[in-house]
Amino acid sequence: MKRIVLTSALLAAALVTPAEAASAAAPLVIVNPGFEKGPEGWTFTAGSGVATNNPHGGARLIYLDSGPGKSVSQSITVPAAGRYSISAWIATGGAGGTFSAKVNGTEAASVTLPARSIYSRYTLSRLNLNAGDTLEIAFGSGSGWVNADDLMISPAAPADPQVSSGNPKVVAMFDWAKAKAAGWVHQDGVVGPINIGASNPVDPGEAPYTPTYWGGYAHRTAYYSRDFAHQLAGAHILGFDAENKNMLRSFAESATPEHKFYPVWAINFDAKTWHTIDYKSPTNFVREVPATFELVEKANQAFRWTGDRAYLDDPVFWNYYRNATTGFVEQHDGAKPNGVAEGTGRGIFQGVASYNEVSREPLAEAGDGIGAQYQAYRALADMALDKLEVRLSVETGARARDLKRYFNQTWSVKPGTDEFVRAYTIDGAPLTGFGKENSWFMPMKGIIDAGPRNDAYLDFVDTQASGPDKPTNIEAITYLPDTFFRHNRNDTAWKWMQHVYDQRDTRHVSNRQGLNGDYPEVPFTLVSQTVEGLMGVQPDAPRRTVATQSRLPGDIPWLRVDAVPVGGGTVDVRHDGQTSTTFTNRTGGLTFWEARFPAGHRKLTVAGHRVPGIQKTIDGVRYTVAVVPVRNGQTVTASVAS
Repeated sequence: MKRIVLTSALLAAALVTPAEAASAAAPLVIVNPGFEKGPEGWTFTAGSGVATNNPHGGARLIYLDSGPGKSVSQSITVPAAGRYSISAWIATGGAGGTFSAKVNGTEAASVTLPARSIYSRYTLSRLNLNAGDTLEIAFGSGSGWVNADDLMISPAAPADPQVSSGNPKVVAMFDWAKAKAAGWVHQDGVVGPINIGASNPVDPGEAPYTPTYWGGYAHRTAYYSRDFAHQLAGAHILGFDAENKNMLRSFAESATPEHKFYPVWAINFDAKTWHTIDYKSPTNFVREVPATFELVEKANQAFRWTGDRAYLDDPVFWNYYRNATTGFVEQHDGAKPNGVAEGTGRGIFQGVASYNEVSREPLAEAGDGIGAQYQAYRALADMALDKLEVRLSVETGARARDLKRYFNQTWSVKPGTDEFVRAYTIDGAPLTGFGKENSWFMPMKGIIDAGPRNDAYLDFVDTQASGPDKPTNIEAITYLPDTFFRHNRNDTAWKWMQHVYDQRDTRHVSNRQGLNGDYPEVPFTLVSQTVEGLMGVQPDAPRRTVATQSRLPGDIPWLRVDAVPVGGGTVDVRHDGQTSTTFTNRTGGLTFWEARFPAGHRKLTVAGHRVPGIQKTIDGVRYTVAVVPVRNGQTVTASVAS
């Protein structure tokens, strides 16, 4: 028998996954994507050229005059096989222009441009390319002038979940969001600008990007801790797990003792250079209390979706969780010593208690901070159990329960009134009324006890967010569907999802940002709100369990999502109203499916058999559930027994 000897190099090569191999290959690069080097790399016809009058970013752009026959194009030899999306910022003086891609001379994707005089971002999605192919990217003229700038090639989403429904709007919404979100992801190894975003950028330069995606203003070359936390679930559903882990780890590394365990606020796409707009020195950088805790919660969420043990075993992550829930709280609990982390009340560069940056209130403690702290405790308790640190799990779980009890009995209560406290100033004064994030984060994080008080506060949030004090920035409103889905306010949550989607072509309040739909948080959250919100998919990949709960509103009779990535495989879920769910396991091996329905049903029908419904309380709310073992490739339907 012939012996096969593997050297360490050969063994390493044998263990490389196809995804890792694609990542290690040379990136697909556009020459001069922002036209800052003039015409270099591009071919121009008569009636087109490089200009300086209306750039999206930097100092230059390309233009095409009105009328037929003008074009600007570039041909690229593809270095490695893969799927890609190509995006560009385009403004037009009339309809009929085009943004297109050809592969080996055959059109592979094209967008016909509307008349829109402000820059908006257009994406050609999921182009399948082979090594050696010729890719031609082109802009064509229309009935008015065309300006284009700042192109970007993204790796296509590794996952491709599909939605179908009796309501066409939810399908169109998901398809738009899926394509839009995938166009914000950076290729590993592409060299790009850093520290761009201010009118006069500080220390601009270039660096090789690592697997990351945009999370924050589209005119800044950075991802932000707050945006990233809200986009993580949507990114996972599209398969961008390497990006999630890389970005989360970069924040965890930045939370040093020198920074008093705060993570930095914004990091460039190289995942190591702190964005100079938001970072001046170790004592003068943007930091907000809720983000410190949200990153712990989101690490647990990533672990539940993927089962990736790095979230437990990498000491950078584990030290971050421990410091955020102990040392950080201890160092920032001075003005009102009560075990609640505080801000300084002196502005974002000195550390603020709330995500509500437009408020001038000098807050020491805020509802979004304490709510996020509660969920961080719960997350660490869960992860410690999986890490077999049972004592830590028990102690941290107790801290979560104690904090929730203190919140409901003392912190949120203004003595002698029925007003709901949502913050305290640095002099100890309680604040009530509507505080935007420091109001809706309290029910969103589940820190309010279930019952009439919580129900009344949800009504209050919905009324205020719909009235004259509503947020003006779309990214704030993206939290409202999550808030109401958590409490089974399905029609209200769906109302806010539709509002966000319907505002996608409205100009953002920040003129440099462009359209609302071009704010990255918008598509990422619509993806997650479809799967986690409407479909109620709640994974626990390490424990081979997936829970589902229909949260369909009245005007969505049925909704199905296929190929949702969980652990190393996928699941399909279909809800018919609130009474029937069909689940398909494609994850490999045995998965336990927890089918959840509203409380009060004594019997359920599972795979055609009547079974007793299990009555289960989750966060103070009763459900009727069935726990069903589902083999790989098996489809099972569970429904309320008639």
